[in-house]
Amino acid sequence: MGWLIGGLLNTMLLAIAWQLPKKLLTPAGYGHAWVLGVIIWGCLGWRGYIVMMTYFLAGTAVTRLGKGRKEAAGIAEGRSGMRGPENVWGSALAAAICAGAIALLTATGSPTTQALWLPVLALAYVSSLSTKLSDTTASEVGKAYGQRTFLITSLKPVPAGTEGAVSLEGTLAGVVGSAVMALVGWAVGLITPWGIAICLVAALVATTLESLLGATLQTQIEWLTNEVVNGVNTTLGALIGILLGLGVEHLN
Repeated sequence: MGWLIGGLLNTMLLAIAWQLPKKLLTPAGYGHAWVLGVIIWGCLGWRGYIVMMTYFLAGTAVTRLGKGRKEAAGIAEGRSGMRGPENVWGSALAAAICAGAIALLTATGSPTTQALWLPVLALAYVSSLSTKLSDTTASEVGKAYGQRTFLITSLKPVPAGTEGAVSLEGTLAGVVGSAVMALVGWAVGLITPWGIAICLVAALVATTLESLLGATLQTQIEWLTNEVVNGVNTTLGALIGILLGLGVEHLN
């Protein structure tokens, strides 16, 4: 029944989005977002879906901040901010894998295994999306409003939009972004108050590592695109969430 509801709900939302004058995704992007939405609802129900929709709506809104300024500087997102399939999965593949693991464990796992791993995997799910919104918020706010932008490896001033660049404004905004996602995850009952702190730490560490990757390898390896780096970033966020979550479980 959950999969049927997910299919019907996402079909309805897709039909509404398709009629909007301002498109949020490319045609192919809408198709892949439909698949993602069905997976999330089928595996996690309304709780996981609300968290994913919060990321999508908040991330879209943040991308539009300072749009005119970023376009004038040539550092705005391409396609007027519309996302394609590569963006959908670069941002949410890690979360989808976590959701699938939760569904599989719920169906086949022993009570003992479920008691240990279900909360940890839910934390990983929220952590991955906290990491992505943190990254998106830091990048977009830094490009639009960052007063001084530095390369993370050398702290030398660089133009906004440079791969691996960071700014105080962007970093603080990134923390706010991860906090929003963590609080939503807690509000719907996917994570505990301890989980909020873990999501903040996971997002900060993962986005810092992503900036290091952008400042070093991304400019040298052709296949290391922004979407691939996003996938690495969210996977790191999920893995850090798992490790910290297991540590907290051990202490308890």
